[in-house]
Amino acid sequence: MSVKEELRTTVAGLVGADPASVADDDNLVLLGLGSLEMMRLVTKWRRSGLKVEFRDLAATPTISAWTSKLEEASA
Repeated sequence: MSVKEELRTTVAGLVGADPASVADDDNLVLLGLGSLEMMRLVTKWRRSGLKVEFRDLAATPTISAWTSKLEEASA
């Protein structure tokens, strides 16, 4: 599974949506993703060695933007 699809599945599960209904450029906050869930994701990713910042995710809460951030962090 690609980073983008894994992220889409994770976020969809958090907001109670079908992953197929979450588009790359949908605003995840408007879909129901809260700041607490975002902080939990950041904590999970940091524990796995990825250097991601909450402020970066909150500034552009889309699957496309987050995929780019995660891929940069893992490079």
